Amino acid sequence: MEVIVIEKYREAYKNEVIDLILDVQRNEFQIPITREDQPDLNDIPNFYQTGAGNFWVAICNGKVVGTISLLDIENNQAALRKLFVNPAYRGSHYNTAKLLLLTLIDWAAGHKIEKVFLGTTEKFLAAHRFYEKNGFCQIQKEKLPAVFPIMKVDTKFYYYRIIVNRRMEFPEIL
Repeated sequence: MEVIVIEKYREAYKNEVIDLILDVQRNEFQIPITREDQPDLNDIPNFYQTGAGNFWVAICNGKVVGTISLLDIENNQAALRKLFVNPAYRGSHYNTAKLLLLTLIDWAAGHKIEKVFLGTTEKFLAAHRFYEKNGFCQIQKEKLPAVFPIMKVDTKFYYYRIIVNRRMEFPEIL
């Protein structure tokens, strides 16, 4: 059985990360977005891996098959961004998205983040179900922190409250 390993982002993964994200956005969901529309992808260490933030990749057989990031937006709050999984690695067989999310929540709890917010597009229906199933609550745009970075494609918003000093346990997934 193939094993998914979650690792912190390294520059060696840059092109695979960009290719995966653009492929899902453009080819799967027909979102007219470019690499240039996402300057954060060209400088992941300085954009995401600062403060309490970080960026992770899911690796299978030496290839990037998923991504997730946590952007520190101050006041013990963060934004979940760039959760993308190769279609072949979605679902309960691999649990790639769940592993990525558990890594992010565990990291956030360990870095005193109390709330995680995210924005998504109406088109990502499976993502909406995933977030809701994993404890995220929908929130109105007006209730977001003023410093939350809204992307031009974001039309639906969620938040997750973390109980600080209580890290999530990683369940047996196999």
